[in-house]
Amino acid sequence: MSSSSRPKRYLLPLVIVAAIALFLYFRTQGAADAPRYITAVAQTRDLEQTVLADGTLAAQKQVSVGAQVSGQIKALHVALGDRVRKGQLVAEIDDLTQQNALQDAEAALKNIRAQRASKLATLRNDQLGYRRQRSIVARGVGVPADYDAARAALEATRADIEALDAQTVQAKIAVNTAQVNLGYTKITSPIDGTIVALPVEAGQTVNAVQSAPTLVKVAQLDTMTIEAQISEADVVKVKTGMPVYFTILGEPAKRYRARLRAIEPAPDSINDDTTSSSTSTSSSSSSSSSSTAIYYVGLFDVANPDGALRISMTAQVYIVLSRAKGAVVIPATALRGDEVEVVDERGNVARRPVKVGINNNVDAQIVSGLLAGEKVIVSRVSAGASSGARRMGPPPMGM
Repeated sequence: MSSSSRPKRYLLPLVIVAAIALFLYFRTQGAADAPRYITAVAQTRDLEQTVLADGTLAAQKQVSVGAQVSGQIKALHVALGDRVRKGQLVAEIDDLTQQNALQDAEAALKNIRAQRASKLATLRNDQLGYRRQRSIVARGVGVPADYDAARAALEATRADIEALDAQTVQAKIAVNTAQVNLGYTKITSPIDGTIVALPVEAGQTVNAVQSAPTLVKVAQLDTMTIEAQISEADVVKVKTGMPVYFTILGEPAKRYRARLRAIEPAPDSINDDTTSSSTSTSSSSSSSSSSTAIYYVGLFDVANPDGALRISMTAQVYIVLSRAKGAVVIPATALRGDEVEVVDERGNVARRPVKVGINNNVDAQIVSGLLAGEKVIVSRVSAGASSGARRMGPPPMGM
């Protein structure tokens, strides 16, 4: 073999390798430039649009039972968690002072009644004397001065009796007041319910001069009230009677359902003194206060037969604005205005107009224009960019 044929023998394999490399390169580039899609299949399921709010659980009715008289707590007849009936004795305050006051009032009443009885006897005697003097004067043999004295004595006695009658009324009122104060030493429950707070102990002294100190708190826990904090941006969408449900931290999968009973007309901040004086503040403070979030309290009730719901629990509240059952649903990101991009079985893409119903910014209801099971494009991904990203990596070892 001549020396000129040797280079050709080595050149042929190099040409073949180069051709294969070029073929693979252009094939890869073509695949990289082909568009790729992230798709979703239209499903049939229920869909709802809700307003989300934080809520707090409270007893439907809760009463702070206080003491209306001062003194030492003689006994507590209940414990935390006890169920009580209306009128049931829950505590007693030492009643020695009230007993003494009642006895004083009763003694004063007896004294006034005795004085009145004495005056009645005097009245009868004065009436006899007056009649006698009037008869004597009528016969022309009496002394006018004696007649005048008898009449004056009679009128004075009658006036004394009227005064004693008034004192009797006052004394009876004093007795009734003393009896009421004595009754205040026996603290009873004003409602049926459960003892939820007991801030005092037996032997403790309470002072009811300025305010009534709380001895126990009784709450009705068979029905709970949820206070939902609805933002000012959402409250305009919400109306009483709307369906509502909530979950609690301990049972996030369980839904408690009810209907919105009321929406308070003003936010809680209206009770703050700073709110009422905000009109007199400077413009800078006004702009600062306007940035504070405003919430309106929505109220609804739910039955609590098993006692699982407790006071001050946190609730995640959902107020249902609208609801569709058995709707055709796609991700909201698949919408292109009033159109969607549909991918058929062959991979062809076509824009199609649709009518959108509920859209909660996560999922959207398609009223018409799309069937369940059809595939829509959620977003487009450049395969070239993704493959280029995959080719990038750390430098090879040794560089």
